[in-house]
Amino acid sequence: MNRLIIINILLFSLLAGSAQEPKKEEAKQINIVYGANFTKDEAQFPGASIFSKDNRQVQFEHQGADLWCDIAIFYQKENRLKAIGNIRLKQGDSIQMTGGKINYDGNTRLAKAWEKVVLKNTGSGTGTGMTLRTDTLYFDREKQESYYTSSGTIIDSANTLTSEIGRYFMVPEKFQFIENVHILNPEYTIDSKQLDYYQNTKNAYMYGPSTIIGESYKIYCERGFYDTKIESGYGIKNTRIDYNNRIIEGDSVYFDKATEFASATNNIKVTDTINNGVIRAHYAEVYKAKDSVFATKRAVSISLVEQDSLYMHGDTLLLTGKPDNRILRAFRNAKFFKPDLSGKCDSIHFDQTTGITQLIKDPVLWNVENQMTGDSIHLISDMETEKLDSLKVINNAFIISLDSISMEGYNQAKGKDLFGKFIDNSLKIVDLVKNTEVIYYMYNDDNKLIGINKTICSAIRLTLAENDIEDITFFTNPDGDIFPDKDLPLNSRKLKGFVWRGDERIRSKEDIFDEDDNNIELVKIRGVDNPIDMDEEQPENDKNEDESALYTNPDKAFIRKKQPLKKVE
Repeated sequence: MNRLIIINILLFSLLAGSAQEPKKEEAKQINIVYGANFTKDEAQFPGASIFSKDNRQVQFEHQGADLWCDIAIFYQKENRLKAIGNIRLKQGDSIQMTGGKINYDGNTRLAKAWEKVVLKNTGSGTGTGMTLRTDTLYFDREKQESYYTSSGTIIDSANTLTSEIGRYFMVPEKFQFIENVHILNPEYTIDSKQLDYYQNTKNAYMYGPSTIIGESYKIYCERGFYDTKIESGYGIKNTRIDYNNRIIEGDSVYFDKATEFASATNNIKVTDTINNGVIRAHYAEVYKAKDSVFATKRAVSISLVEQDSLYMHGDTLLLTGKPDNRILRAFRNAKFFKPDLSGKCDSIHFDQTTGITQLIKDPVLWNVENQMTGDSIHLISDMETEKLDSLKVINNAFIISLDSISMEGYNQAKGKDLFGKFIDNSLKIVDLVKNTEVIYYMYNDDNKLIGINKTICSAIRLTLAENDIEDITFFTNPDGDIFPDKDLPLNSRKLKGFVWRGDERIRSKEDIFDEDDNNIELVKIRGVDNPIDMDEEQPENDKNEDESALYTNPDKAFIRKKQPLKKVE
């Protein structure tokens, strides 16, 4: 009894298996919907059935797709066919492909179409339709991907895109373009070595050298994102924007056409192409409408003054105004340096129209070895010659230099105001006016101390040569004397208000930065909420994610490793 039951079960299993197997094969089999004229040619097409149209085209169906053609060479046992003449393949309500010829394998669901191939997708949303044109197109119905390797053109509601190699993912409606990628739009063009494009959102992700040219801007980057609908995006590798007579370069640069705004972070360089000035920083914002640049995080402005670079630094730099009317402000802890002139104060204000640079609040200026202080200091430049012209120290003017021979005493002069004159960019004449006083160490030709001149008068003129005091002229009733070294006490060798600030002197362009500047924390760039990183390695648990999940997430799809293009013959 038990043996009989076992035999019956085995027979039932075999019968069930044999009954189910044809259904499985039938599901894969290419079905003939309309064969029209039928013939065979065993010599040329052994094992094939040949169908040709009569008053209507030959039609086949396979797993949700219909194929029409003029002539079909059908290998039923191998479940494949070759369609010739006016082919049309339709999948669902949105996908349609036309061309001259097609090879289709029903087992792998791989198709190769050639001769003026056109693939259309009406899309799943408003404005998502697209048309792809190429000479040869590969269509993987299993993965719902199509690709070409011999140049193609895609047209959607916003852009025309061309490339040498391209892959189209139908489920997320996404393209991957490689080699000579070009996007044409009435407002801009994009050229890239490699680019991913999302048909629904019109977002483009760029890999490798890429250039975007708009009506009033040009962007270059080697890794970046661009929203083609609103002309907004960012680059995160070797990025440069040519924008409103300025060139913005940085590790990460954001741009938005609608707000006329750009920002950048890390290793920034903003170049004024008209005035040849440069701002370097680790964070900057550029406002086109306001014609302004805001920079911070080790910010420095570099300009050319008589063949020397002038470096100006502050915790914050603000440059505003049209090209011929720029105003530069350095706020908090402001400093500047050029080889023969340097200074520091709370803030600096430079007006290009007047050529006046104001050192505001607790200013100190060093002209080589000469230290000058006062309530306010103005440097006046000749904007035509781009040379320093004159100097003003307003209220409590004081000039000090260390005696260059003894290296102990200090030459000093003070007055209410100080007026200096630059000749060939060097300070040559200094006039002190009102309640002036002087202490000056005098030497003979053998550099032996003659005495110490201590005088008061109404005005003093100092003549400098090689940035050292060469001559002193006293005006209006000078009252003083030359004291022998032994007759002038040490406590009488400094004028009232004397403060030597030699340890603060800025001797190089690196000295304009302090410890805080050299240990900055970079701020997050505005506009880049989820920056992409070309060198980032995928976490191990991400590598096994389902491909379809990656396709629906642009950020993940962007950093995923590219798969080689698969061909079918």
